[in-house]
Parts: sequence; structure tokens; C-alpha cells
Amino acid sequence: MTTLDNRPNTALLVVDVQNGVVDEGHERDAVVANIGALVGRARREDVPVVWVQHSDEELVRGSEEWNIVGELTRADAEPVVHKSYGDSFEDTDLEKVLAERGVGRLVVVGAETDACIRSTLHGALVRGYDATLVGDAHTTVDKSAWGAPKPEQVIAHTNLYWRYQIAPGRKGGTVETTDVDFSG
Repeated sequence: MTTLDNRPNTALLVVDVQNGVVDEGHERDAVVANIGALVGRARREDVPVVWVQHSDEELVRGSEEWNIVGELTRADAEPVVHKSYGDSFEDTDLEKVLAERGVGRLVVVGAETDACIRSTLHGALVRGYDATLVGDAHTTVDKSAWGAPKPEQVIAHTNLYWRYQIAPGRKGGTVETTDVDFSG
């Protein structure tokens, strides 16, 4: 349903699954395993896998914390988008990477739920993409000491509200790993 012309393809967008981002993440191992399963499935189905890596003063490019977690491996042909803001589209070449692959629909996984995942989902929708969140393949750390809800509540709320996101000619949605449909 995307509003982007001649963009019939779907891509798996793997956002910030980096050591320093997910190591303390809620249900980290299960989330990373679900992401790994989706990456494998996307590859088998010839669905583009696009990796996003965040860097800033605390997450220094090239450091161990900046690296993608050891359980996941990016294939040489799979693009990596480097970002410095929450929204993976902001000041990056993500739009160009997706346009080159005819992508108008994103399946989004990664971290952190209440920061880069939400920003990227909204960024995709306002730019004309359909954006599906995989409800059991994103995580966040516990920020309750600063007044945020517990991670499981943040994740559940994001899954709930994204399930019903729509805009003219495009839609959001939330599905579980086993229910991902890369065909549209």
C-alpha cells in the first residue's frame, strides 16, 4: 500500500543491534535469535537485508561496543547505513539504498524500542513507506531509574500502538517473528 511509486519490494531493516546497544537489552538473547532467524529467512527469500549502525560520543565508530553483536553476521553484499540520529533516515543514505532496491515496505527489528525503533518507524511512515514492526524482535534497556516504564511495558506499548498506525496510502502494523510475510 506504500505511496512510493515503483517500490513493490520489502526489506528487512536491522536497526542498531550493536554490542553497546543491546547487551543489557530486555530478553536480549531471544530478541537476537529472532532477528537472526529473520535475517536467514530474508536471505533465503531474496529479500534485501539492510543494516543500520548508530555512532555518537558514547558509541564510538569502530569500537567493540559499536560492532554488530557476534551472533549476527552481515553479508558483504548487504548494505550498512551509518547514522547519528534516532531516525535511521535522518542525514543518512537509507532512502537511496532502499530506492535502488525498489523497496516501499519495511520490516523493522532491532533496538532501542523507545528511541531509534520508534523514530525509524515514524520516519518511514511519514516518508511514504509501509512499516511493520516485529513485536518479539526489538528490545530496550531499563530506563525506569529516570522515570520510564519497565522495558517489558515499553515494548508492549510500542507493539500495541504501532499495530494500528495508518496514514493516507500507507500503514504500520505489528507481527511476531513467525508471522512475518516478506511478500507484502
